[in-house]
Amino acid sequence: MKQLITCALGLLIACSCAKDDKTLTEKTVNQETIKEHIYFLTDDSLKGRETGTAELKKAAAYLARQFESYGVSPNPKSGNYYQDVTLSQTAPPELLAVTINENPATDLVAVNAGKAEFNNAVYLGYGMESDYANQDVTGKVVVLKAGNDQAKDARAAYGLRQQKQELAQSNGAVGIIELLNAQDQMWGFIYDSFTRTGVSLKRPEQEESSDFPYVWVLDTDAILADNLESNGLKSASLSMSGSNNKDIVSYNVVGVVEGTDPVLKDEYIIYSAHYDHVGIGTPDESGDDIYNGARDNAVGTTTVLSMAENLAKYPTKRSALFILFTGEEKGLLGSRFYVDNPILPLEQMVYCFNSDNGGYNDTSLATIVGLSRTTAEKHIMRAADTFGLKAIDDPAGEQGLFDRSDNVNFARKGIPAPTYSLGFSAFDAEITKYYHQPGDEADTLDYDYLLQFFQSYVYSGRLIANDPETPRWTEGDKYEPVSKELYNIN
Repeated sequence: MKQLITCALGLLIACSCAKDDKTLTEKTVNQETIKEHIYFLTDDSLKGRETGTAELKKAAAYLARQFESYGVSPNPKSGNYYQDVTLSQTAPPELLAVTINENPATDLVAVNAGKAEFNNAVYLGYGMESDYANQDVTGKVVVLKAGNDQAKDARAAYGLRQQKQELAQSNGAVGIIELLNAQDQMWGFIYDSFTRTGVSLKRPEQEESSDFPYVWVLDTDAILADNLESNGLKSASLSMSGSNNKDIVSYNVVGVVEGTDPVLKDEYIIYSAHYDHVGIGTPDESGDDIYNGARDNAVGTTTVLSMAENLAKYPTKRSALFILFTGEEKGLLGSRFYVDNPILPLEQMVYCFNSDNGGYNDTSLATIVGLSRTTAEKHIMRAADTFGLKAIDDPAGEQGLFDRSDNVNFARKGIPAPTYSLGFSAFDAEITKYYHQPGDEADTLDYDYLLQFFQSYVYSGRLIANDPETPRWTEGDKYEPVSKELYNIN
């Protein structure tokens, strides 16, 4: 009887705490504040928040001011709300010229920039390992067809770049000219991507392959490649001025709220999102060339701000670390830098509750990429249900979304790390209508839905952070072994 009473009392206390967490969530999460943040971050004056720009620094300053106004503590290492991330900024080469059989190429991009002035070339088919058999390419440029025997499209070409470059270098070649069969829309995307100024994490020493000249030449319908197969390569030349590099500093925006429990406060829940977007690009039909990124990822950024405001006023038992990343759109750069340079020990980070979005097509859902992969699933589902939503796992596994956001860098270290996203039941036309498009504007969002979404996220975070049981990967997950090593679990 005594055990029954104790069990009932424990259940009553748990229900009471959960009810209190719901009430505390509702006290700070409101539609007007959500709108203020999203409209600021997507204003045309920020020019799409591209990493490396002055406009992204303005966004960082705004986010830091919000943390300070809430009473969130700053970065304990710097004393401010920033973590400096040193990046290498690379401008495309000013000179790029290719001729094949005395015909100048008119549509081409430098996939990898390096100073070059070569006119000795050899045609090698796809440039895979077998193509180098009995071929002397030392000191020569290799002219290749994109892709391989199984796949010849642009995606395959992109995936084979590193392998082809390594093969060319190991065989003594000095550059690659690759003939890419792509239609106009795909080529437009490629051209825009590779003619932009790029950024990467600053490394102590540049990789040997970083200045190896590698060029894609548009070869619609593979006309040129077919001609080379039939008639051979008589001559080819490659001229490139090399890239212009300089170091720049961008910022992860960080803040801390200490937990209330004398023991659990040594465990931290990370609340994260990236605040950069893709900047200015190809205009749409209306002439708009600013990619404002409301869904991706002003919504995610504002989700974390909502969490920070709530926890600064009503702390949970576990401590909170808020991180807003730079450079996600450039290759998850800010989070990659962070996990290698943490401001607090990674073994104290027991969960990373990331928020990132492409868009939504179902306002009855919250889609959590990796929902079932951690033991916090029950809290996330409960919180969504409480505010009128249904939490579902990733319905578009073919997109590889778990590995395309900042959460994956924490997962690789062993930290349980799903991504909380707007509701989508498929990665369909309604998503791509706004994903990385100029039309992703603040005034196209459903703010009644967003209120439910934000409340669900904050309530989820509170439930996870107050649970006496530490969240973990589910048994058998691919990251469970490295997690056990991180947390010293037998």
